[in-house]
Amino acid sequence: MTPFRRLDLFCRVVDNYGDIGICWRLAKQLVREHGLAVTLFVDDLASFQRICPAVNVAAERQQVEGVTVRHWRDQDGVYTPAEVADIVIEFFAVDLPPGYIDAMAQCAPRPVWFNLEGLTAEEWVEGCHRLPSMQPRAMTKYFFFPGFTDKTGGLLREAELERQRLQFEPAAFLSQLGLTPAEQAATRVSLFCYPHAPVSALFDVWQNGARPLTCLVPEGVAADAVRAFTGGGGGAGSVATRGALTVRVLPFVPQPDYDKLLWACDLNFVRGEDSFVRAQWAGKPFIWHIYPQDENLHHKKLRAFLRRYAADLPALADFSLRWNGAPAHGEDDNWAASWAAVAAEAGAATARAAAWQREMLSHGDLASNMLSFAASLR
Repeated sequence: MTPFRRLDLFCRVVDNYGDIGICWRLAKQLVREHGLAVTLFVDDLASFQRICPAVNVAAERQQVEGVTVRHWRDQDGVYTPAEVADIVIEFFAVDLPPGYIDAMAQCAPRPVWFNLEGLTAEEWVEGCHRLPSMQPRAMTKYFFFPGFTDKTGGLLREAELERQRLQFEPAAFLSQLGLTPAEQAATRVSLFCYPHAPVSALFDVWQNGARPLTCLVPEGVAADAVRAFTGGGGGAGSVATRGALTVRVLPFVPQPDYDKLLWACDLNFVRGEDSFVRAQWAGKPFIWHIYPQDENLHHKKLRAFLRRYAADLPALADFSLRWNGAPAHGEDDNWAASWAAVAAEAGAATARAAAWQREMLSHGDLASNMLSFAASLR
């Protein structure tokens, strides 16, 4: 039982859905599983609404699934100590409003203050996880890193997620999405990527493949390649078949249905952080499109993860690097050979995905680990 009653979480949306996706999952879990009163401050309600249709983009303050949501418009405003929560989380080093920090400094006891960092497999995070950072007015902020080892905070995961996955039957869900029996019987791939992904090249390979493949794409993702393939507007419900490939455009689904989509597919292309983590809990092979950074720093992070996850999956590792513009062996664009190698490795990749999921389960979950550490500070 946590000794804390209230928690405030501050989120700025940089990657359209990843930032708010993570914060929204965390906020809901803290309410449902730990009984905290959570206020989520978020600056982009329109992006939030895409993954949670109940959000009212015009509301300054609202209740959504037990979470108080406040539209964080700017850094202005005066706060009182009574408005400050017992735990304050800034996601990915956002700057808290100065007025809120002033109010924190007046609290007794001071709130536990976290900077919840982005996910990386790089080894240095183990040495920085839970480190204190002294702040003005004798306050302390703690760095908390999600991660893939027991020396980090683990990954975000709800207590019921694994039970729900094991009980899931894909046929009814896929039928609700409009898939025909033939589309369901084919190899099923979900595709969620950034606009610069080489989707058209991959469509060409799949189209000329020996086995039927159904690609399920959320509306607005890979829009140019989807329009070119379908010959239409590419809106939700659009579907086209050429050769062995069927591309079907799905509506942008709420978070719980996105989990089901991952569970229902044989291979998942994911992007950023939120869908990347959910793909790992799905226990299925996946290809990660990492959020691009200046000077290709994201390639370093990608390689760090692949060293942990895909050391015995050379085809998946090579394809992942190629997909992110960082091919391991020169600049060749032989997507057909790369995809053939991934297909040949499918059995090993499926076994590795299941083993990795079990390993991640052993580290506990991010929310519980964070609250346990917060309690140790009091």
